[in-house]
Amino acid sequence: MEKASTPGKWQAKVSVTLTKAKPNQVWLLFTDFFNFNKWLPTLTTCHGVHGINGELGCIRFCSGSSIRSNGVETTVGWSREKLVAVDHVERVMRYEIVESNIGFESYVSTVRILPRGEEGCVIEWGFTVDPVGGWSLDDLVNKYEKALGIIAKNMQEALTRA
Repeated sequence: MEKASTPGKWQAKVSVTLTKAKPNQVWLLFTDFFNFNKWLPTLTTCHGVHGINGELGCIRFCSGSSIRSNGVETTVGWSREKLVAVDHVERVMRYEIVESNIGFESYVSTVRILPRGEEGCVIEWGFTVDPVGGWSLDDLVNKYEKALGIIAKNMQEALTRA
């Protein structure tokens, strides 16, 4: 885990290694941008609201309990997220939150899938965001580490069943 705090911005990156999933296999799952709730069950909803799934400029709507609105436990968090960069060769994608009720301002996230050994890969998930009311950077990093662990486990299990 890497993290940095610059004036007015929080930045961090978490990563996880999958030993039985090849980079291209995992990349295909991440670029299914409108169906991310398959891998993160705390997202009760994730679907396209604009454009073609996985293509530059498409927008998804996500809601659920993965990130609570301003730390409030009773509110269902939601966001509209736009895919702003996709590099299929390097297996890097970047998306930004364009609207939400979760307190994230100027949020940009980068996902990178890197090879690891013969049969494995590393998923890196980084973000830059304005400080979030009711949260600390450490709280947010812990949330991302937990979520990425769940995502990686679910993806690896699905790929080994196939």
